[in-house]
Amino acid sequence: QVQLVESGGGSVQAGGSLRLSCAYTNSEYCMGWFRQAPGKERAGVAYITGGGTAMYSGSVRGRFTISQDNAERTLYLQMNSLKPEDTAMYYCAAVRGTACSLARLFDGISGQGTQVTVSS
Repeated sequence: QVQLVESGGGSVQAGGSLRLSCAYTNSEYCMGWFRQAPGKERAGVAYITGGGTAMYSGSVRGRFTISQDNAERTLYLQMNSLKPEDTAMYYCAAVRGTACSLARLFDGISGQGTQVTVSS
């Protein structure tokens, strides 16, 4: 079974940047990130397929970049121009199968999460 360990969260001011990392034991075709803020539903942030296709939610498109280094077995999420509304716990996810979507990220295996806090 895939094991995922996130790191890289922290506290930054609005406009700042963070890079999240997710170390995995083995990858699935669909890997990505979702987040959950206190009192809110989980929300898919971005995913990347085994073929290298990346997709983003509308709220982060143009600011966040997902990438994967299979040699290092690490998934990344580069977050730029951070906003207070990006504050949440961020989870790495790995989903089996070839159907990949932001919603399917919730169906997969996820890590313990890493907290991102953006202050105004």
